[in-house]
Amino acid sequence: MSYRLFTDGSCLGNPGPGGWGAVLRPDGEDDLDLSGGDQHTTNNRMEMTAVVRGLDKTPPGSEVLVTSDSSYVINTMTKGWKRKVNQDLWAELDRAVGERRVTWQWVKGHAGHPENERADRLAVGAAEAIRDGRPEPIQSTLGIPETQEPVPASAPAKPPVSRTKTRKAKGSEGAADNEPEPRLTHLDETGAARMVDVGDKAETERVAIAGGSITMQPKTLELIRAGGFEKGDVIAVARVAGVMAAKNTSSLIPLCHPLPLTQVVVEFDDTSADDRIDITATTKTTYKTGVEMEALTAVSVAALTIYDMCKAADRGMKIGDVRLLRKSGGKSGDYSLTEA
Repeated sequence: MSYRLFTDGSCLGNPGPGGWGAVLRPDGEDDLDLSGGDQHTTNNRMEMTAVVRGLDKTPPGSEVLVTSDSSYVINTMTKGWKRKVNQDLWAELDRAVGERRVTWQWVKGHAGHPENERADRLAVGAAEAIRDGRPEPIQSTLGIPETQEPVPASAPAKPPVSRTKTRKAKGSEGAADNEPEPRLTHLDETGAARMVDVGDKAETERVAIAGGSITMQPKTLELIRAGGFEKGDVIAVARVAGVMAAKNTSSLIPLCHPLPLTQVVVEFDDTSADDRIDITATTKTTYKTGVEMEALTAVSVAALTIYDMCKAADRGMKIGDVRLLRKSGGKSGDYSLTEA
């Protein structure tokens, strides 16, 4: 027999009281609603638990299509995202999936998908029941001993939480438990693009270093070294272009803030290979937001300038490996590519 399984999770606080919900649809039979909760959990654990509990309601060997709005679950199972936390639940999920023929489908949350909305209501209801101490017949979740006593019905109910607060922040999956979950800061709660308000942030010294390269024919690199291009000194022009690009990043990238840059340094290395120029850009500011985009833009435009000046001799040049190497300063702290 084949099944459709629709799942969702919710958490009031993240971490905090949480719930999971699942709608199991056997082929040709009535739907089965499932839900459960945990006193202290996270969105991601509830998302995972919903899938495990739903799969466990199907016989081994079944064909199951799992539909979820959790990119954390779907991408980890289909794209190999790293499993940094929740190892107990990943083991349970691997076991459940290994016993069945499972396919995966992602849907956008709160976008009107009937079964997804239904699973969300089950999850939110379970989380609220856990929070309020209502003795509803909620199935215990993974990791909670079966002997755990239910919260007494006489326990004082906590103040109600608004409907929007009971739902998890969509698009924020993938964080470690009990830590703030990463999110796309340039999207608001409805998914619309926005410019981040940095007005309340402290001004600190921030530094970013980005790198990239442009690969070409060896004879093209020899011409650059020898100053053999009619347009002039290729490296000198590319350096100025990189600096100017960093200064104008906010005009090129729509949601970037204009920054008071204190330094931009663009450097070139043509000694590591006979067909490549490596480019490094360092940007500095003392401000309320970081300078990563300025460094990345400087590298990109410097490479493009080299291409523009040399394309008459070599149209097959390739620009690549543009990435952030290091950053320091700001609330997120230091970052190094070698440590990522």
